[in-house]
Amino acid sequence: MPTYTVYTKIESNVPAEKLLYDLIIYRQDEGGSYHILLDIFQAQLQSNYETQQHVTQETDDDLSVTYIMQIMLYRKHGSNTIQALQAPFKKMYTLGEFVTGKACSEKKRENACYFESTIETKPVSDGDNTVELKLTVPERPFIAKEYPIGHKDDPFEKSKIESQIQDRLSKKNYPTQGDASLCGPAAFFYCLQMDRPDIYEQAAHELWKYGKTKIGQLEIKPGDGCLHPKGSFYDQYGSRISGLDWITLASLRDSENMIFSYDEVDDQAAGVTMWGKLTEWFEKAGYEKIFSNISLMHSNKEDIETLNGYIDQGYHVVSLISAGMLENMEETSGKNHWISWRSKAEKDANGCVDIILFSWGKVKPWVKINSSYDYFIEHTFGGLVFKPLK
Repeated sequence: MPTYTVYTKIESNVPAEKLLYDLIIYRQDEGGSYHILLDIFQAQLQSNYETQQHVTQETDDDLSVTYIMQIMLYRKHGSNTIQALQAPFKKMYTLGEFVTGKACSEKKRENACYFESTIETKPVSDGDNTVELKLTVPERPFIAKEYPIGHKDDPFEKSKIESQIQDRLSKKNYPTQGDASLCGPAAFFYCLQMDRPDIYEQAAHELWKYGKTKIGQLEIKPGDGCLHPKGSFYDQYGSRISGLDWITLASLRDSENMIFSYDEVDDQAAGVTMWGKLTEWFEKAGYEKIFSNISLMHSNKEDIETLNGYIDQGYHVVSLISAGMLENMEETSGKNHWISWRSKAEKDANGCVDIILFSWGKVKPWVKINSSYDYFIEHTFGGLVFKPLK
């Protein structure tokens, strides 16, 4: 297996010889295991603020595989070395970006940064020594119009987002679009949550902090309307859509929408996702499409059996369906909803369909109780099959 030479850079006004760094490059699989590509402790920066060029562990990963880069900086003061950052800086890049020297951003604040004031202190005897420091702090990208920063119901308040991310990492819940027409993005982020929780977490953090992120070749950069949504995030039952799901689901749909701006919680038309676009999201993020039998006509038994075979092999099956077959939904025959399979579609002892699906934030037997196998087939319009993301 090959090894690779990789490096990155940091931003600072402190002399490079005074700075040390830890550099870890890793990925996490669906079982929570970490695969360490590089683990460097307190190495010396080069004079141009680039790290040393380090040789990775052997790996058979494709250059398209995404890794998380984690950096901690240290400041040398004489014989002492102190930690310079409160928490490690994290960013994600593909293995190919590491190898070609692209594991850094053109925008300074999107790199690991450490700056110090150059003002010198004076003895008290020299008189007044009041110093004014002007710090530039970028405005938080996501601000709801009805719930600005400081509002008790601000859906994008940092601690709320962090708590919601942790719930996703522990699989307490899953992407939930609520009333918004974001089932396509929900299916995508559900699969990402299952396969690469580290990417899911990092993408959410980058969107919250910078208002954009990049997963492989999939750039998610919502417009101003999506960053400042209007409408109520709450009803008498609680959240209509969480801040985390707006940041991820609405951002993905808005960044790919050339006609409508997704800027309102109640929006429906701007959220409809066609299967060509959904496929593009998966493939740009690094997924490999194995098969598709999506059709304008409903599936037949052979179509479903084919998809069952891919479930047996551990692949993701994402289907276009009529939402009317799901519990608590009004009957409809239209092609209007995306779901992800979690089990094969089979007949139970009574001839009813038996299948576990992901939809609306839950993984369960969603099809209306006592529905026949044929009923499921008539409300399904094929599926997209993807190999789990490595």
